[in-house]
Amino acid sequence: MTYNYEEILLIKTAWYYYIENLTQQKVSELLGISRMRVIRLLEKARTTGVIQFNIRKDSSRRMESEKALADRYTLKDAFIVPDASEPTQAAINANIARAAAMYINDRLENNRFINIGYGDTPSRVLNVLATMAEEPISCISLTGGVNNYLPNMQSNVFNARLYLLPAPLIVSSREMVEAIRGESSVQEIYRMLSPSAFSVIGIGGLNENATIFKGGILNHNEMLFLKRQGAVGDVLSHFLDARGGLVDTDIEEKLISTPLPTLKSLDNVIGVAAGSAKVEAIRAALLGEYLDVLITDEDTAEALLALAE
Repeated sequence: MTYNYEEILLIKTAWYYYIENLTQQKVSELLGISRMRVIRLLEKARTTGVIQFNIRKDSSRRMESEKALADRYTLKDAFIVPDASEPTQAAINANIARAAAMYINDRLENNRFINIGYGDTPSRVLNVLATMAEEPISCISLTGGVNNYLPNMQSNVFNARLYLLPAPLIVSSREMVEAIRGESSVQEIYRMLSPSAFSVIGIGGLNENATIFKGGILNHNEMLFLKRQGAVGDVLSHFLDARGGLVDTDIEEKLISTPLPTLKSLDNVIGVAAGSAKVEAIRAALLGEYLDVLITDEDTAEALLALAE
């Protein structure tokens, strides 16, 4: 397939205007084209069917990158969205969350149970999905840490039922972990994981902007210790080395989270992550084969493909 500049420009224009809600003037400045051209591209997007309720997935360059990601990292699917108009991590996470919610909503059928992991981006996915879903969805938490799963209440619509692990993310001792896992209410949540249609997980980089550090669950010294142990990031707060192996520490022993072997056994595990600070962590999750689907942005996809060469 050949590179089609006009088609990619059309997709980006439609994404920024309809999904990120930028003004036509802002889109023209961002893409370096005139406002009149933006208007013509938006009209073409409407008349050709690119804009329906979702952006049609048919950009040839993006499809090539998605196929390359899937092939090189043994994924069932990959979905790449345009880079966020604002390069902050919060804007990137919001962009990925919108795309993930649309991706899942398109594929939900009779089984409307979804497992959700801990982190900023999965939380955003849950909130967007719960506002766009026409029928109620049921969401099961993959980790402790109740607050991260609660609705943000920015919308009056939250069409989801939550089934949460009634426990913190990290407790005081291994004995406490065993006691909590033995509770019938916790065992019931774990039994609900396997039949779910999708599992949505974030991937955290090893820096102070990661949710687990930013939220004060782990501190700066613990982050430095994890780095010395070879950790590059986390999946469900399990810290991974560069090849995707588990970094075994005292933190792991005190964690209330779905074990990595259980995660691997689940169907349709979707990783939602992007940003330069997360590339090494995303690659570790891919090499560890914890994901079936990756939803990311253009810059991150290019970086992952470069590392795979």
